[in-house]
Amino acid sequence: MAVALAVISVTDSKLDALKASNEVARQGFVSAADRARQLDCLTRNIYWESATEPFEGKVAVAQVTINRVESGRFAPDICGVVYQKNIVYDRVICQFSWFCDGSSKIRPIYPAHWKESEEVAKKVLLEGFRLPSLKNALYFHADYVKPQWGKPQVAKFGRHIFYAEKL
Repeated sequence: MAVALAVISVTDSKLDALKASNEVARQGFVSAADRARQLDCLTRNIYWESATEPFEGKVAVAQVTINRVESGRFAPDICGVVYQKNIVYDRVICQFSWFCDGSSKIRPIYPAHWKESEEVAKKVLLEGFRLPSLKNALYFHADYVKPQWGKPQVAKFGRHIFYAEKL
């Protein structure tokens, strides 16, 4: 029963995201409210994934998030990618661990890290700042995790290792 409820919840979330993106696409613009929401989602992801990482590490997390949106293989917008969950062998798996581990329920506790995460989010989302080595990066993990993905490593910044799909 719990699995069925999780599937329904994930499906409803994906449908809502698709409806929202289709409405925006139909209108041909992104509203200020939607842009602010996407900026907040990206800031949260940068903060919870890489608050103590160097500037390049924060940019890399943001860029992977945007690369996922642009790939068409993940949710269609930044918030959808950040909060995306999958069900694997009857377990709900978050794309970004901070969302499932409860960190998302805590207010950011380091204002300086939050401000820097927000600045990075603005540079990447609004100004198009990119790191060339991460053009195709869709995945990353901390260097103390050994997932055995078999994907080509494209960069390492701080404690994160970044990967692309196999060609």
